[in-house]
This record gives sequence, C-alpha cells and structure tokens, in this order.
Amino acid sequence: MSYPKVASFKTTAAFRAYLRSLQLDLELDDEILSAPDSPLAQPIDLAQYGGTPQYSGAQSLISNLNLIGNRFAILPMEGWDGTEDGKPSSLTIRRWRHFGESGAKLIWGGEAVAVRHDGRANPNQLMINEENLSMLEYLREELVKTHGASHGRTDDLLVGLQLTHSGRYAKPNSKTKSEPLILYHHPFLDKRLNLPADYPVMTDAQIDDLIADFVRAAVRAQKIGFHFVDVKHCHGYLGHELLSAFTRPGKYGGSFENRTRFLREVVAGIRRDAPGLGIGVRLSAFDLRPFRKGHANIGEIEPFDAPYPYAFGCNQEHSQEIDLGESAQFLQLLRDLDIRLVCLTGGSPYYNPHIQRPAAFPPSDGYQPPEDPLAGVARQIKATATLKQQFPDLIIVGSAYSYLQEYLPQVAQYQVRAGNVDIVGLGRMVLAYPTLPADVLSGRKLNTKSLCRTFSDCTTAPRNGMVSGCYPLDAFYKARPENEQLKRAKKPA
Repeated sequence: MSYPKVASFKTTAAFRAYLRSLQLDLELDDEILSAPDSPLAQPIDLAQYGGTPQYSGAQSLISNLNLIGNRFAILPMEGWDGTEDGKPSSLTIRRWRHFGESGAKLIWGGEAVAVRHDGRANPNQLMINEENLSMLEYLREELVKTHGASHGRTDDLLVGLQLTHSGRYAKPNSKTKSEPLILYHHPFLDKRLNLPADYPVMTDAQIDDLIADFVRAAVRAQKIGFHFVDVKHCHGYLGHELLSAFTRPGKYGGSFENRTRFLREVVAGIRRDAPGLGIGVRLSAFDLRPFRKGHANIGEIEPFDAPYPYAFGCNQEHSQEIDLGESAQFLQLLRDLDIRLVCLTGGSPYYNPHIQRPAAFPPSDGYQPPEDPLAGVARQIKATATLKQQFPDLIIVGSAYSYLQEYLPQVAQYQVRAGNVDIVGLGRMVLAYPTLPADVLSGRKLNTKSLCRTFSDCTTAPRNGMVSGCYPLDAFYKARPENEQLKRAKKPA
C-alpha cells in the first residue's frame, strides 16, 4: 500500500480535504501565530495545579519553579549511544544540547534511563547509579546551559528524567540477546521471544525489590538537579506490562488495584525519600493486539477468537478496538496521588508500531502500515483530547505529532487552543530538526528540508546494533561510518 505524502498537499485546504476524505477527526488552524500571541507560546502557571489536602502543598509538582514557559515538550528517546557502564557519551551530550537549543520548555525525560543493569533495553542505554551521577548531572547541566545561551532564561524550563525497566524487552548485555523479565505469559509475545512455557515469571518479592530501585533512582535524580522523574508506564516495558497483568495471580495482578500497586508504592517511596521531587507518568493510554507481517509485508492483526485479557486500554471482547475506561481510571488514580504531569502515548514499538509511532516507512524489521499513518496520528490526538476533557486539572502532554510534518504547527496550535492538550510533545522530529519549536514560536518559516519524513532510520539503526540518529537529514550522522552500514542493513528490506 502507498499513501499520499504529507508534503504533496500544497495548501491547508488540500490537506484538510484529504483528512475529511479519510473521515478523520483531526482539525488544524489556517494560520500559524508567533509569540507572544500563539497558543503555543503561552506559559503554564504551575500554581494553578496545586496539591490536594492529602499532601503537603504541591509537592507532586515542582519546587522552586513557577512556570513552564511554552507548550512544546521534548519526548524521551533512547540513543543506543551511552557507554557500556551506562554513562552518556559525546553523542548523548550532543543530542541533549540540541534539546536545550530547541526552545521547548518541557524536557520529558530526554532519554529513558534504566534504574538498574538488568532493566537496560540495550547494553548502551543510560543507567542511573552512584558511579554515573556526575556524568548524568553534567548532561542535564549542558542542556540547561545551551537553553540559556539560545533562549535567554531557564527559570521556566522544566527538566525531568524518565526512569525505566525494560522488562520483557531487556537486552542488558548484548545487542542481539534478549534477557526478558516477564510478569505473565503472553500468547503472542512469548513466541516472538522464543520463551518456553516454563520460563520464569518475576515473583512478587522481585517486584518489591524493583520498587526500591525506582525509589533510589528518584533520590539520585533529585540530587543532581532534575525537577521531576517519570515513572514510565508505556510501550510494552515493565510498568506498562504490569497494567496488562490481568492473568497474573498475587498482589501485582488481576484487579485494577493490584495492577497499579507498583505505581502507588513507587510514588509513596519517592514522597518519603525525595520530598519535593516532582513525579510524572508517561502512559500508553490504549493498546491493541500485536500485529505481524501479512501479504506484501502489510501489517495485519494477530488472530485471536477468545476474549483478550492481555492489553491495557483495549476492549477485551473486541481487541481490535481501544477502550479508555481503565485509562480514565488510571488518570483518576494519578489525580488522587497528586500527580499532575501526564504524557500520553499508545501501543508499543515492539508489536504494533504503527499504533505507537505512525510512519510512512517502517524500520527494517517492521511491516508496511495497514492504514494511512494520519489515522494513527488522529487516533492518539483524539484519545488525548478525550482524556483531557475528563481531567482538566492535569497537565497533559500529547504525542504522535511528527508525522504531520509541514502541518505539525497548525495541528498543534489548534489542539492547544481548543483545550484538547496542554503541551505538544516532539520525538523523532527534533532529531532531524531540533529548532522547530523555536522557529515556530519566532514566526520563522519552517525549514522543510529538515522536517522528519519518518524514514525510520533512527529506529532501523539501533535494531541493527548502531547508534540512533537522523542519518538522512542530519549531516553529522550522514558523515558517520554507520551510515554505510545502515544502507547495507536496509537493502534486504
């Protein structure tokens, strides 16, 4: 299948007409406004999102910070370019400097950082421990210093660190050898990892130990100056898998209360040991059954006739449909826990990537999109709007905007202006075009030659053991030797 390229729509009217032909509920503004008039330029007053009487003050938000300066965020992305012991490399530092240069006033984690060795998604993932603290502190300082040099002030810049354990998708010691820690047996995902029926499941005691590791990591993040930590619950990693542990017995499975016990206990530990540290959660708000390569390599959903109790935010009776019922229940839990920072995404890059990250070109081990990628964008934006309308007192960050390319600013501006999202998150786009937020806010014309065209090389490279980066559009990566390796790796695909 092929779909029209976004760049082929030369006018807003033509793009809007195409969206309507697909019957997509995706609106956009006709004119991009610049600061100070743009909705994207408006600050968020954190005092308006204060704490509940259950907690002292607004400790779930940010100490010594009053504003988030605009409505752009940088989403966390793994670079596969840390050192073997989990420290940032020169490549990591370069990327974080670009995040600071971007003009975005919310840095949501910058990067997924493992709380311990066996939770690393690859042997070059960053890891937070005592030995690495000074380099992680330097990484944050370089981002803030670059932001100040580029944009004049940093007292309205909110910088967090995403804490993760990769769970089922852990590869801590080899780029080619999986070492999964699973929470239950899955009818499709176990087979993809060649796990036998008797493969061990994490015990409750092991999860208890992991909770302590998350709390220790949060204490360390606060020590080196991060404003908040993200307790990651997305994309098939351990926190997300816990939410779908319907079939797991014991205190971490089955009921909603049990499946969210991990979050509640991590939050309680952070509040006890790191008072004043902000807490956020990035959540896959919906999911579907896994997809596989079908005819002509087009993705097709795995067949499954019985009720499907293996996905969070999914209709178990009709598991090709999303269901935001428990997602809303989860956001209510965050509100009850006085957590006001929420970043919404969907699905997983491991088993339904077109749901999670709409793209025109799949990575080398992926499948061709079974729908126009704009449908995936619209799905995430609509789910985010639905939940934001139910929870106006949460600061909600949206995802899936990169595929919009030329029309990203107009859709983003509309969604913020309409109150459908508070902050627009950017991932892949800032690898190719780090200053897009600054250009939009200043009224400069977009550099269309730098717009991410979703070639997926930033994913294909690490899937083939190389560092991640925008090889097609970033001259720095284009000149690296990995670029030739990448071309060879893509040929069979």
